[in-house]
Amino acid sequence: MATKKTPAPQAEPVAAAPAPAPSGFMKSLTPSKELAAIVGKEPLPRTEVVKKMWVYIKAHNLQDAANKRVINADEKLKKVFGKDETGKHYRKQVDMFEMQKLISPHLK
Repeated sequence: MATKKTPAPQAEPVAAAPAPAPSGFMKSLTPSKELAAIVGKEPLPRTEVVKKMWVYIKAHNLQDAANKRVINADEKLKKVFGKDETGKHYRKQVDMFEMQKLISPHLK
């Protein structure tokens, strides 16, 4: 005598959990007037701001020819990068690793 297999019970559909709030890097931030001149005025995640900064830097050939890690600031970037340690002069060059720190005060 053959036994019949009973089908496995179907799992009930689970309601989707609400989407979590964006993390710090993915949270949209509004750029300052100075930064908006480079990346636009729309709120963007920090990661997108950095990408747009690099697009601007490469489009305007602002990487130092001898050391690609160094960014030569034009007039728009000088306003974003701010003044040097003395507070008297705008920064003319910035290391690419320092750029993120200098952008932060321009994001709200």
